[in-house]
Amino acid sequence: MVPDIPLAWFLLFADATFAVGLFGVLTRRNPIALLMAIEIMLNAANLNLLAFWRYGTPAVGDGPLTGVVFAVIVITIAAAEVAVGIALVLLCYRRWKTADVDRYDTLSG
Repeated sequence: MVPDIPLAWFLLFADATFAVGLFGVLTRRNPIALLMAIEIMLNAANLNLLAFWRYGTPAVGDGPLTGVVFAVIVITIAAAEVAVGIALVLLCYRRWKTADVDRYDTLSG
């Protein structure tokens, strides 16, 4: 049984969510805000994966769970990305005493 909401609404919502995340990545200079914007973009990709899986499956419980498996993989990668990203932000803050990503241009040596 497919829900009453058409697939196009989910795709439009995912597009809008991805656009908000992209805007955050392009305009923010705080590394924590950048990580949050990247997470928003990954959530938009998850929404697309789950919407296509749901509308491509004839009934709930039938067929492979490929969309769900991909969404779980993306969530796992996002968690690892956040852990590594926050560790890098802390190391950069300890070295340069600022959280502005424009100041992180001399990362070598």
